[in-house]
Amino acid sequence: MSTRLNGAQPYALGLFRFVIGLIFAIHGASSLFGLFGGRELEVGAWPGSYAALIQLVCGTLVALGLGTRIAAFLASGSMAYAYFVVHQPEALTPVGNGGEASALFCWAFLLLVFTGPGAGAVDRLLGAGSERGSAEESRREPATAVPA
Repeated sequence: MSTRLNGAQPYALGLFRFVIGLIFAIHGASSLFGLFGGRELEVGAWPGSYAALIQLVCGTLVALGLGTRIAAFLASGSMAYAYFVVHQPEALTPVGNGGEASALFCWAFLLLVFTGPGAGAVDRLLGAGSERGSAEESRREPATAVPA
């Protein structure tokens, strides 16, 4: 079963990347334009409208798999800022301060920084970094299952 799951890993990662990026972009669009039931922020309001712009742009790039690692790094940093500056002063834990979404987005995007985009990314379709990626993958030994 581990072999089958390992084979599906790039596709699961690609789906994860797409869904996280899409949700993040929708969140940004709702704040910038009042779409999807959101409240439109005042243009230039710090930090809200800038965060919404980062959410829309980085979320779209991550969903497409275009410059995923850089966009995910910026998105993760913006969510760390949101958590520690906006939410954390209200209470110690995410449940108490309303920062669950910021914390989850931060860690999800940080994961994508280290894993890369997975299958179906525009970068891979365009061949960006394909030489380096295929050389690294050919040097790797196949994962071995650890007995439980």
